[in-house]
Amino acid sequence: MFWDALVVGAGPAGSLAATILARSGARVLVVDRARFPRDKLCGDSFSPGTLSVLRRLNLSSWIEAHGLPIEGMELTGPSGTSVQGRYPRSLVGRTALRRDVDHWLLGQAIRAGAQFEENVVVSRATIEHAPQEPRGLRVTGIIVGSKTHGEVPVQARVVIAADGRRSALASGLGLTAAAVRPRRWAVGAYFEGVAGASPLGEMHIRAREYLGVAPLPGGLTNVCLVAPIEKLQGMTDPGRTLRAGIDCEQSLRERFARARIMAPPVVLGPLAVDVRAAGAPGLLLAGDAAGFIDPITGDGLCFALRGAELAAETALEMLASGNPNGHASLAERRRAAFGWKLHLNRVLRRIVDSPAATRAAERGAWAAPRLIQSLVAIAGDCAACA
Repeated sequence: MFWDALVVGAGPAGSLAATILARSGARVLVVDRARFPRDKLCGDSFSPGTLSVLRRLNLSSWIEAHGLPIEGMELTGPSGTSVQGRYPRSLVGRTALRRDVDHWLLGQAIRAGAQFEENVVVSRATIEHAPQEPRGLRVTGIIVGSKTHGEVPVQARVVIAADGRRSALASGLGLTAAAVRPRRWAVGAYFEGVAGASPLGEMHIRAREYLGVAPLPGGLTNVCLVAPIEKLQGMTDPGRTLRAGIDCEQSLRERFARARIMAPPVVLGPLAVDVRAAGAPGLLLAGDAAGFIDPITGDGLCFALRGAELAAETALEMLASGNPNGHASLAERRRAAFGWKLHLNRVLRRIVDSPAATRAAERGAWAAPRLIQSLVAIAGDCAACA
C-alpha cells in the first residue's frame, strides 16, 4: 500500500502528528520499534504551554483528569540558595508517567484513523534520485527489517521522522549529529516514600550538573541526574550514582532517607544533538529527531508537541501541492516558533557548564527572585496559554 504519510516513532510527537494528519483524511501509517505501552526516560512534566497545545487539539482530557497539578518550579544553587517561581495567572502544569501519556496519545491517533505497527525496526530511508531537487534526492519511504522477508520497503508521499534523538532516518541522511558540547548524560529512576511532597517541580543546579525532582500521581517521585560523561565514566551502579547525586544536598538527603527506588535506573546519553536541517525533500523531522532540548528548562515536551503540530501542518501542505520541499517551510516555522527559546536553552546550558557562571546566577537569583519568576513563566510557555 502506498501511504499518504508515514510517521516513524509513536512517542508524543509522532502520535500527535499522526492524529492531525488522520483527522484531515490522510492515509497514515505509524511505526515504532517498541511494543506499547513502554517506559521512557523523561522528566514526566507537562508545562502549562504543553497542556495548551494538547488542549487546542482536543487531546488534553486524559492528562488533565489523571495528571498531578504542578504550580511552578523551585530552583536551588550550589550554595543552597532556594528560590520558588510559580506560574502566573494560577496556571498549572501536570506530571504523569510518560508510559501512560504516550499510550493514550497513540490511542487517539489510532482512533483518528491512523494505522499502527509496533516492533518495527526502521533501518533507513528509501531515496529516489531527483536531479531537480537541491540535494539531488527525494525520500520516498523507509526500509524496515522483517524476520521472514528480510528488508521490506514501505512507500509514502511524505515521511515524518519522529524516532528520537538517535533517529535512523535523520542521521542516515546526515541531518543530525551528536553535539561536541555539552557531553552530558542522564540517569533517572522512580522512587516511592519521598518525604516533603510539594506542588512544585524542582531543579537543583550545581556546577556542570543538575538534578530534577518531580512529584507524580500515586506517590511516586521522578528523579533525574544530568551530568558530564567524565563524572559518570566507569559507573558500575547507576542507582548508587543517583543516590550520591541526591545526597549532595542535605534537604534532599533527609527527604529521601526512607525512599525506595522502584526499578533499576535508566541511563541515556549523550543528550545534546545538533540538527543541520528540518528535513529533506519528502522528509520532515519532529520531536527529538528535530533537535534534542536540554532538560534543564523542563519544556522539551512543549518543543516536541508544537514541533509535531508544525510538521503535520507542513505535511498537509505537501500532500495538497505535491511539492516535496516542505522541509524549507518547516525550518522557517520552527525558527519563528522556537528561535528565542532555543537561544535561552543554549544560554542556560553554558551557565551550567561554567562553575563561575553558576555561582553568579545563584547570587543573581537570591538578589532578584522576580527574575526566577519570569524564567519559570518563560520556560512554562505561559504566555501562549489563553
